[in-house]
Amino acid sequence: MLVTDLKNGTIFKENDFPFTVVKYEHVKTARGGATVRVKARNLITSQVLEKSWGSNERVEDADVMRKNAQYLYKDSGYVFMDPETFEQFSINADLMGESVKFLKEGEKVIVQYFEGNPISVDLPISLIFEVTYTEPGFKGNTVSNVLKEATLDNGTVIKVPTFIKIGDKVKIDSRTGGYLAKA
Repeated sequence: MLVTDLKNGTIFKENDFPFTVVKYEHVKTARGGATVRVKARNLITSQVLEKSWGSNERVEDADVMRKNAQYLYKDSGYVFMDPETFEQFSINADLMGESVKFLKEGEKVIVQYFEGNPISVDLPISLIFEVTYTEPGFKGNTVSNVLKEATLDNGTVIKVPTFIKIGDKVKIDSRTGGYLAKA
């Protein structure tokens, strides 16, 4: 594929590793030719790479496949099941990254594969959890953006507004770990 076809989120292959474009910039100089500058993240090592090409150069397509899966349980790794074939497979904790904090048993996810091996797990953008512990909010403490800590039913601790009580269900952004709304 031509480097001018790259855009944010596009996946390409460089030095036998899959990269996803984080930032794309097309620069045209007065006398010289146009260049394409890309900031890309390695999908396996999470290393960030900055690279420039001439606008007529090519990059190799990455053979990345996405499949639906369902999270089952944690063992020596994280065990998932393909909902079509009912085949179970395990993914190492180091590939999971920060998303493990928001995994719930039975949750449907999307697993990305590179050359037949799982490389990442994408959770739904918003997830609902029950608050199992939080300190009570104090009367008069109603200034906007006042947050307190709350423990969710999977053990993760997040910041929530002061009106949230034990037993409330909250909607969480799985990308940032931030509170979105009361569910």
